[in-house]
Amino acid sequence: MKVLKTVKMYINGEFQRSESGRTEAFNDHTGTEYARVCHASRKDFRNTLEAAKSGQANWSKRSSYNRSQIIYRMAEMLEARKDEFVTTMTSLMGTDEKVVRKDIRAALDSLIFYTGFCDKYQQVLGAVNPINGPYHNFSSPEPMGVVVIVDSDEFKLSLTVDRIASALVGGNSVIMLVSKNFPVLTTLLGEIFSTSDLPAGTVNLLSGSAKELAPIYATHREVRALSFQNEDKELYHQVRSDSIDNMKRIIPRTEKTNTLDHILSTVEIKTVWHPIGV
Repeated sequence: MKVLKTVKMYINGEFQRSESGRTEAFNDHTGTEYARVCHASRKDFRNTLEAAKSGQANWSKRSSYNRSQIIYRMAEMLEARKDEFVTTMTSLMGTDEKVVRKDIRAALDSLIFYTGFCDKYQQVLGAVNPINGPYHNFSSPEPMGVVVIVDSDEFKLSLTVDRIASALVGGNSVIMLVSKNFPVLTTLLGEIFSTSDLPAGTVNLLSGSAKELAPIYATHREVRALSFQNEDKELYHQVRSDSIDNMKRIIPRTEKTNTLDHILSTVEIKTVWHPIGV
């Protein structure tokens, strides 16, 4: 009898099972069952949100230099384990090894890109605004808080890493609902995050149903932004509609990587007026 792997969720710096005990079968590209994957519930999300709020409070207080060091450490850990990623992704997804290596290389490039912007995005996105009066007017970016990402079902590591890293740059914490087609990502990336000096709760990975959980994300007032990267257009429009009452920022699907726009989408611009010559 084959002993199947159990893929746990990564919550608050730990690998945890669902509180409901639900699991689903995950098959490799040949249709052979590879693992049982935990299926997140509404309560799992609430628990994760509490962890993400605490993690965000810690993470946002870190200096820009320290955040860049930690994101760079993620790149170091991914580089050190890239052969393991290649083996797992090719065997389970049936993807050509050259394609997988290119995807991993792009993920590493994204981490390095956002490492460099940790202490630069403030100057690029901030401004001293022209005012006709005895005032200075400053605009500067601030973290939004907890950012939820609904990942694409058409899994691509470089896009997944880009979404997480760009949200971290601005001082946010992240809850990601991982791709249903490759939930093993939860273990692989979770181990990268757990060995990269990230404060517990800064990045959290849930596995489960987007149709079940995304509407909950959209209506929860303590989720400040929802990045919807899934292909389900009907669910996307439902999420936009559900989020109206709490004025949540909805970030639509895109396949761009390594761009300042992704940092801008997860920060708020604070404007301060200061009198002069009075």
